[in-house]
Order: sequence, then structure tokens, then C-alpha cells
Amino acid sequence: MSEHYKALTRKYRPKSFEDIVSQEHVSSTLKNAIANNRLSHAYLFCGPRGVGKTTMARVLARAINDVEDNIDGEDLNKTLNIFEIDAASNNKVEDIHALRERVRIPPQNGRYKVYIVDEVHMLSKSAFNALLKTLEEPPEHAIFIFATTEPHKILPTILSRCQRFDFRRIKVDEIVSRLRFIAQEEDIIIDDESLHVIAKKADGALRDALGIFDQAIAFCGLNISSEALYKALNVVSSVRMFEIMELIEKRDSSSGIRLLNGLLQEGYDILEFLNGLTEHLRNLYLSKDTKNTFLIEATEEQRARYQNTGKAFSNDDLLRMMHIVSEAQFKIRDAQQPKIQFEITMLKLMHMQRSGGYQALMNELKHLNASLSGKELPVAEKKTEVSPEKKETPAKSYERADSPSEPEIAKEPETKAEAKPEPNPRPAPQQSSTPTPKSSSPPVDAVSTPKSTGSSLGSDLFGKPSLGNLSRPEGTVTSLPGKEEVGQASVVGNLALASKPEPESKGLFTAEQSIYLHDIQNIWPQYLNKARNDLEQVLYFTIQRTTPADYNDQVLTLECTDSFAYELIEERRADYGKVLQELCGRNIRIRGKLKQQTQIDIEALDPYQRFKKLQEKDPRLRSIVEIFGAEIEL
Repeated sequence: MSEHYKALTRKYRPKSFEDIVSQEHVSSTLKNAIANNRLSHAYLFCGPRGVGKTTMARVLARAINDVEDNIDGEDLNKTLNIFEIDAASNNKVEDIHALRERVRIPPQNGRYKVYIVDEVHMLSKSAFNALLKTLEEPPEHAIFIFATTEPHKILPTILSRCQRFDFRRIKVDEIVSRLRFIAQEEDIIIDDESLHVIAKKADGALRDALGIFDQAIAFCGLNISSEALYKALNVVSSVRMFEIMELIEKRDSSSGIRLLNGLLQEGYDILEFLNGLTEHLRNLYLSKDTKNTFLIEATEEQRARYQNTGKAFSNDDLLRMMHIVSEAQFKIRDAQQPKIQFEITMLKLMHMQRSGGYQALMNELKHLNASLSGKELPVAEKKTEVSPEKKETPAKSYERADSPSEPEIAKEPETKAEAKPEPNPRPAPQQSSTPTPKSSSPPVDAVSTPKSTGSSLGSDLFGKPSLGNLSRPEGTVTSLPGKEEVGQASVVGNLALASKPEPESKGLFTAEQSIYLHDIQNIWPQYLNKARNDLEQVLYFTIQRTTPADYNDQVLTLECTDSFAYELIEERRADYGKVLQELCGRNIRIRGKLKQQTQIDIEALDPYQRFKKLQEKDPRLRSIVEIFGAEIEL
């Protein structure tokens, strides 16, 4: 290495438009302007640091005045026609006045006098105003080139008199290609992973990438490996990131804490690590779709590893992880114990529930909700579809009945069924040819014939098997025996059996008992006690703030004091109705009704509103608040 070593950023500064990386939209425009002799008197180059704004200005000045290639870009000031001015240190009005005096003098040995003003946004407002007249009507031999990273700080009157070019950040692949070329020129051995690490670290600035490359050469020598480079730049390697994701997949928090402690002992910065982890999670998210793998700034080998690792996590899991890490970055900046906050963040990632379990639970809830909401509708249809002949058989027996008194007795349960036409929510018992004897079994013909007659009269009101649930056995005579009184007694006997409540009903009300609003209000304390044990805590607290307001047609209306309670009652009405059904033995539906705001009493208000109401009612309390500034404390 020579004694007069020149940094790579200075040694490999471009001297032509072709050498400038990733700014073809600017280079082509300027080359066409020079070729067509359509040069503007003022140009404004905007863009982030290190993307080639000043370099482009020097190349343009060199091309305008036909400067020889052996003159370095830093020596252009010696040509007497190209002037570079740092606006950060020459931002006063006096400096602009001196510039205006020099502009009047024509060039000595070239076509144009080019003034390159770097960081032009640093000029004061008075300096801009002093430059405005010269910039509006410059001499024919003067060209101004302004470079800035913050164009919004420049006066609009200056912007309107310049041709503006916006420089873009340089892509990682383009930086890698340029670094590979320089490595070949300098006889430096470096692998692709190291080149990608340097390019990503530069964040789109080629000048920063060359500076990092210089640092890597000074640390590693002419043979640069990725492991040594990670140590030189104090960057957590991708290998460590994959190890962490493997521990997160296994939920091995013990090994994870030890790994994090080792990273901190090695001197890695917490925020730098979290930035790298965020990018790692982002790459895993992109790897889930093969169409987006080109967005991952890594080697092909690393992209394949991202795809294999990403299979263990869903998109929702990776998105939640990115959210947790992103929130931790803001908290750790202001935390008094950043190490503990860092460990808490990593433990959250390792103990986080996977979305697969939530999805399975949601599917079960949807299935259960569909079953509960549709249980009343398909029962009657299923009966009709499975055994349609069972409805035809009683009709035929009814037509062939010899006794005229049988239809009159059999119509009594029909009127009850019409009053409450709710279908039977429980499945009908299995049908058999002979009914199960209880104490003493009557003759088959005497018992089965009236029961099949009752099957055409519908099911019972509250889901208990009606007379028609026992079908006629095959081969049974459809008409009654010749003795009329025997058939009538059979019918009456079966009606008496059907009217008895089933032993399955364990509620507070029997099947025949009518329920009114005052009955619901009387058992409401018992319902609240049962809801406290059977329902979630938030559901129990919500139902406490409601009162039974109306009961009609097996629908109980609850009056809610606020919109939150109303929405929760409407959303979870199935859960509330299930508890009420278990208590009453009836299938009672629940719906909410929002209470008018004017009717809300003081007990339903929150503590602050209640305290305000008390002040309005009690002038002494209001005086104490005004004098001593009393406030409610929760």
C-alpha cells in the first residue's frame, strides 16, 4: 500500500456519465441536453446522501468544458472555470454578493463558468434573495448546479428557476455489482454474503458502501469472510437469526435467554439487533409467496433457507411478531432497563400462541354457532324427508275411523299446537312396533291406533314427544273395532298420557304452565346467580346492568342501560338464552333493547358522571369542590 493512500470513495469517483451507478434517468437527460445544445442555466440535484449528486454535478461540468480525463474531480477547481461552494460554511449574504461579482467575469479557457453549490438548503433566506436576481437573469456563460438533501427548505422562487432532478437510492444488487468490480480491481477476495451485508448496511448509499468496504479491508485484509465481517461491523449474522427463529418455533425460552445473553456479552447493540430481527421476519413473510422472493435482499442460498424456515409459521404469526418487535423498538429507547425489556420482547415471541390453534377454535365456534342457530329449523324438514309415509298413515286411519266422537276428542291437542307452533328442538324418540310398557300394557290395537291418529296433529309446544311420535306398527288394522266406546276410551287414555310432563324437564316451570313477565322478574335473581357461575365474567357484569322489560311469544326483551351492554347482549344472546333455558326448562329467546338516555338513573352512570350529578344536587358539595379543588379518586 502506497504512502499516499486514497480512500475508495475518492479513488473510484466516476469521471463520466457511464460510471455513475443507478442514475440513468439523470445521465441520459443531461447527455441529450449537451448533444442538442439545450443546457439550462440552473440545475437542482435532490436525493439522499451518497447517491451521486455532487459527482453528477462534476461530471456535467467536466463534459460542458471538455476537461481532460487525467484531471481528478477534486482538482476541477484548478481549471478556473469550475467553482465548488459549500453552502453550509458560505451561507451569508456577503458570500452571495462575492459570488455575484465573480459571475460577471467570462471564462478564461472554456465555454461556461460552472458554479456547484453543495448543500444549498443551508443558505439563509436573505442569501437566497440576494441570489434570486442573478439566478433569474444570469450571464450567458454562467451555469449553476445546486445539490441538496432537503429540497423542501429551498425557497419556491429558487425552485421555480431550476430544472430539478431527483436521485434515487441505489439498489442492493447494483451496489454489490459495483463492489465486486472494485474488489477485482484491488485483488480482494470476498464472498457474496459479505458483499450483501455491506450493501444492506449502506442503506442505498454507494459512498457509504465504499466506506464500509474500506473498513472491512482494514480489519480482515485482502481475504474477507462473512464471519469476520460480522464481527468488524458488529452486526448479528443471519445464522444467529435463524437460530433464534428455530428456538421460537420450539418455544425453547430457556435456550433463547442464554443466546440473547451471549449476544449482549459480545457487545451487540439491542436496537441494531431488533432492526435486524425485523428485517429477518419481513424476509420470512415474503418467502411465503414465491412471487415475492425477489424482494428479499440476500443470496440465492439464503432465500432458499428463508423459504424452508417460513413454512413453520403462518402469515398471521409473522405479522404479529413484526408488530411485537416494532413496538419494542419504541419502548426500549426510553426504558430505564433496556436489557429486561429486550428479554421480555423475546419471551413474548417464544410464548406467543400460534394462529393455527386460534383458527381451529374459531372453526369450532362457527360450527357450534351454526348448529345452535339452525337447530329449530331443520327438525321438521328432516322428519318429513326421512319418513313421509308416517304423516299419510294417520290421515288414512282418520278417514276410516268408524266412531264420530274420535275426531272431536283428537282436535284438542291440535288447538294447543296452533297456539304455539314452535317446532320440536329435540329429536323424536326411536319408533318401535309396540310401546314400552310402564305398569300394565293395554292391547296393541287399542293403544297404537289412537296414537297414530294423533301423529297428524303436530308436536308438543316445548319439545316433548307428542302422540304422533309413536308410529303404527305394520299390519295393524287402521280402523277401530266395532265397539265405539273402546276406541273412545283408548283415545282419551292416550291424551291423558300425552298431557303428563316428561321427567326430562327439570326447570322451574312445567310444560303446561304459562309464563308471564312477572314470573321472569321473580326468578331473575336466581338467573343472575346461575349466570355468575356459568358465563364469563364480562357477560355476567353486563347482564347485571339489564332488567326484564317485556315477555311475549317466548321472547324476553332486556332493557340495557348503555350501548355496550346492548351490543354484547345482541352478540351473545345464545349464551344468555342457554342459561335461561336450563333454569326455566323452556326455550326462551333473548333480545336487547337500548334504554333511552333520559331514563338512565344515577346508578347507571360512571363514577365521574355520578360525582358531577351529586354536585348539581348538593350545593355544599359543589362549594367544597370549587374551594378545595376536590376530585374523585378511583
